Amino acid sequence: MRLERAVAAYLRHISVERGLSAHTVAAYRRDLDAYTAWLGEQGIDDAAAVTAEVVTRFAEQAAAADPPPAATSLARLQSSLRGLHRFLAREGLVAGDPTQRLRPPKTPRRLPKALTIDQVERLLDAAGPAPGDAVTTDLAGLRDRALLELLYATGARVSEVVQLDVDDLALGDVLRVRGKGSKERVVPVGSYARAAVDAYLARARPELSRRGRATPRLFLGVRGAPLSRQSAWLIIQRAAEGAGLTAHVSPHTLRHSFATHLLQGGADVRVVQELLGHASVATTQIYTHVTVDALREIYATSHPRAR
Repeated sequence: MRLERAVAAYLRHISVERGLSAHTVAAYRRDLDAYTAWLGEQGIDDAAAVTAEVVTRFAEQAAAADPPPAATSLARLQSSLRGLHRFLAREGLVAGDPTQRLRPPKTPRRLPKALTIDQVERLLDAAGPAPGDAVTTDLAGLRDRALLELLYATGARVSEVVQLDVDDLALGDVLRVRGKGSKERVVPVGSYARAAVDAYLARARPELSRRGRATPRLFLGVRGAPLSRQSAWLIIQRAAEGAGLTAHVSPHTLRHSFATHLLQGGADVRVVQELLGHASVATTQIYTHVTVDALREIYATSHPRAR
C-alpha cells in the first residue's frame, strides 16, 4: 500500500473512529509527513517495504537532530509511528508491525506548577470586572473574567472550554464538557464562576454575537466569531501580566491549580480524576506529589523537631 494512502487512512481512522481532537490529528499529520518524506529520500514509497531497521534508523536520526528535539516531541513522534504501523497491521494492509522493537525515549517527570490561591484571585481580578461591579462597557473584560473563572472552577482544558456551547450550561450548577476522544463528563460549577458567566451572557455576549454570524458557542471574540485556543491563551497571558505574575502562566496552569487546590482541601484523588477527565488515576496521582511536597515544607518549618 502506498505510504500516502496509508497515512491518509490512518489519520481518517483516528479522527473519525477514535474521535481524537483536531489539534492531536494535526500533530500526528506533521510527524507522519516528515516520516514519509524521509522514507521517500530512502527510495521507500510502499508501507510493506518498511522494516524494523528502517524505523529505528529514522527514530535515531530524529533524536540526533540539531538542535535536539524535546523528549516529549520524540515520544509523540514515536507514538505517531507506532499508531500508523499498528493500524496497518491490524487492518491486514501489511504483514507485520515494524515498530514492535522501537524503544520510547525517557521523558523527564515534571511536577505541574500550580498557582497559590492568592495568585489565582489576583489573576481573576486582573482579567476583568467582577460580576457584582457597576455596569461596564468592557465587554471583553466580562468575557475574559468568565473564561478564567470557568477554567479554574472546572479544571477543564482550554480546548474543552472554547468548544462549549451556551446549551452546555443548561444543567444549572454543573457543566457538560466534551473531552478527549469525544468523551463527555459532567463537572460542577462554583457560584463565583456561574455568576461571572451569567454576567457575561447578560451584558456582553449579546453585543458580541451581533457583530458576527450566529453561533451556539459560549465564548466569542470581539468580532463575534467563536473564540480560539490561541486567543484564550493570549487572554490568560494579559491577565497574568496585569496581576504581576512573573512565572509562566498558561491555560494548563489553571487546570493544575484546580487539581492541586482540591487535593490540598482534602478531595479524594479518584474524584479529582473524574473531574479532570483522566482515563487513568495514575495520571492524576502526579498531583499528590505536589501536595506531599507542600506538606513536607509545612512540617519542616512548623514542627520544633523537624530539622
